[in-house]
Amino acid sequence: MSDDLALLRDYARNNSEEAFATLVSRYVNLVYSVALRQVCDPHLAEEITQAVFIILARKAGSLGDKTILAGWLCRTARYASANALTIQRRRQRREQEAYMQSTLNEPETDETWTQIAPLLDAAMGQLGSKDHDAVVLRFFEGRNFKEVGAALGASEDAAKMRVGRALEKMHRYFNRRGISSTTAILAGTISANSLQVAPATLAASATAVAISKGTTASGSTLALIKGALKLMAWAKAKTAVVVSACVLAAGTTTVAVWDPENPIPAGWSVLNGDRQAWSWSRGKIHAYSASGDSILASGREYGDFTLSVIANTTNREASLAFRMQDADNGYILVYSPDGTPCPWDKGVGHLRLDKRTDGNDVTVANYHAPGFPSIGQPARIKVVARGPRFEFALNGKPVLQFEDASYPVGRIGLRNFGDTNFPSDATFSEVAFH
Repeated sequence: MSDDLALLRDYARNNSEEAFATLVSRYVNLVYSVALRQVCDPHLAEEITQAVFIILARKAGSLGDKTILAGWLCRTARYASANALTIQRRRQRREQEAYMQSTLNEPETDETWTQIAPLLDAAMGQLGSKDHDAVVLRFFEGRNFKEVGAALGASEDAAKMRVGRALEKMHRYFNRRGISSTTAILAGTISANSLQVAPATLAASATAVAISKGTTASGSTLALIKGALKLMAWAKAKTAVVVSACVLAAGTTTVAVWDPENPIPAGWSVLNGDRQAWSWSRGKIHAYSASGDSILASGREYGDFTLSVIANTTNREASLAFRMQDADNGYILVYSPDGTPCPWDKGVGHLRLDKRTDGNDVTVANYHAPGFPSIGQPARIKVVARGPRFEFALNGKPVLQFEDASYPVGRIGLRNFGDTNFPSDATFSEVAFH
């Protein structure tokens, strides 16, 4: 709505409870729907909704004039939901399917919606900011292309093209996960099903607790707010700390070793959107994903290189990426320990090389042997790339070799992948490359 920011400014400057209540009533269904898709628990979705509007109340005076409030609220709801899943992921895994079935409004749900609903917000998180907001305005808010263009400061035709490109990206995302559809079906399905009606009392309760800036919120709600604000801060950060480097005696090769206190080097950034949480402490880099693919990648491209890292995960994977042209093209070395919870892996760990082309991953090499590292055990992984030849070692032992000349240069980095059913916690330490 064109007056969203005016209402927000009225609240920030004049403490207008009426203005804030209007915004909550306008967007409570949107925020509740995003949360519900993520956590599949109506009560937790209500708590997340309250947390989101408390955050909005706290940040009301700092949002920029070009903010698309609907898009901002969607992103904030995903951050809060991701944090809620971190806190309660074990319980959520057991109950997700039952809650999803109990909270759908329609007696018979469109088959496509049943497939894409658990992945929709992860797909949205892969989009750029303007593409994301265009999809929210068009399909969540039901705006026409002229209104979408006006909100984004673009023409009607430009808005139509942006929405079309965003749908194509989402189509590729779903297709990679085995969901066959068309962009037209996706558009209709999302429009028809994306908004769930929030409980009748939620708008009033969310308004009251948000206007108090959270002073009347429960301890669990305050924990959600704290975690969500951390995720938002990490996502917003545009600069990283400086990498320490030393030059070998020959003076021709630079070896970069990440500073144990500040291990993420300047210029590195997250591919596939900004919604995944990457953090560091005690000399280690931590990654958590419950919403798809995330790659912390170098700011420059490399041809020949050696990359080594100690990887550890408590549940799913801690992987490496290299010679990435972009998020959809490159190589992924997937490390999953024995005891992985993913049913399709049947608990069997592996070191697997995937080649990614136009967003589609094809496994080209795979390794597993007795004594493979188990969940919680550290594993030293080493990648050596020399021209088209790749060599991989696990705990000092050569285990895989492969040759391919498709991508001669590209970005390298750390990769994490998880979903709401099987989130992934990964830790990387002693990361070095040259």
